[in-house]
Amino acid sequence: MTTASLREKPVRDLARLAKQHGVSGWHSMRKDQLIRALVKKAKSRGAAPAATLRPSAVAGSKTASRRGPGTTKQADRKGLTKAERDAVVARRLRDAREKLAKAKNLSTGRESGKPGRRHRDRVVLMVRGPHWLHAFWEVTPRSIARAEAALGQEWHSAKPVLRMLQIESGSQASPAERPVRDIPIHGGVKNWFIDIRDRITCRVEIGYKTSSGRFHALGRSNVVSTPAASQGDTLDVHWGEIADDCEKIYALSGGFSSENNSTELQELFEERLKRRLGPPAARRAGPSSEEEAVDREGDFLLQVDAEMVVYGVAKPGAYVTLQGEPVRVQDDGTFRVRLEMPDRRQVLPIVASTADGVGEQTIVLAVERNTKVMEPCNRDAGDL
Repeated sequence: MTTASLREKPVRDLARLAKQHGVSGWHSMRKDQLIRALVKKAKSRGAAPAATLRPSAVAGSKTASRRGPGTTKQADRKGLTKAERDAVVARRLRDAREKLAKAKNLSTGRESGKPGRRHRDRVVLMVRGPHWLHAFWEVTPRSIARAEAALGQEWHSAKPVLRMLQIESGSQASPAERPVRDIPIHGGVKNWFIDIRDRITCRVEIGYKTSSGRFHALGRSNVVSTPAASQGDTLDVHWGEIADDCEKIYALSGGFSSENNSTELQELFEERLKRRLGPPAARRAGPSSEEEAVDREGDFLLQVDAEMVVYGVAKPGAYVTLQGEPVRVQDDGTFRVRLEMPDRRQVLPIVASTADGVGEQTIVLAVERNTKVMEPCNRDAGDL
């Protein structure tokens, strides 16, 4: 090692080397003095110049000396032995494999529901508003094992996904289902919110999709239809807040539909809310006499009224009237009016005029309300 090679090192490293090799007065020396002292010290010992030592090795020796004898941990990983490096690599590989396996495993625990209900696969899809769907699933470990066996070598490249299937009703006897979206998911969860842009009738399937495009389904949900955006914004997000809107969410998700009703949807709602949904069941014990039945009819009360909302859009700055009354128009040209809806036919003219009064457009809206009050009835216990 020449003097020129020592000049490439910073003064800090030269001072550290001088201190290590016992150069006296090193703390007051300049760079040239440190270089001459190190070369002289190396020649006097008959060994290679101290410059051949790596700063990292010096730092490692210094750290090890501070930690005391018997310490195997090094300050720099380059100072680890081959066995220690292999152990670190093996641990990292093991942690990575465990993390991937956890993210891939879709098996879930059993919901605390009806006593004696066995743990089974089920997928439930709920409507949470015009632009959100809420998927919930339970998957057993046995189904995951079956999927791994069915996919074979492709299992290693398979990723868990939620596949959305759009229901298209046509001239055929049964509606067609068309995959429109694959949503990547991961293990450790059993809920997923799906954003929706346009109105859709659909269901979802949960399963694994391989790199070649092959899909293995674990379960499929009920069919739902999203409402129009005018029916309201997104509903509450958490299960604890569903109680206030449970009947609405249940109805939007097809709970009261004779075509799309799902027993799994009803089970899930009743398990989470700890009560039955839908109309109350009639009491098993019938009235003791006809007089009690008559009294019950007299106490029964049901009154219904209705309102309607008329809304539209005109050119910004236009003058709009409804039945001759001016309507407030927003800056973007939209307007909305809430009206009573009496039990009769109404003809509602809506007139929009330009700001200068030159142009005018009229739309006539005819609506009719026809309310019928049916006779009350009582159920006999024998009919239940």
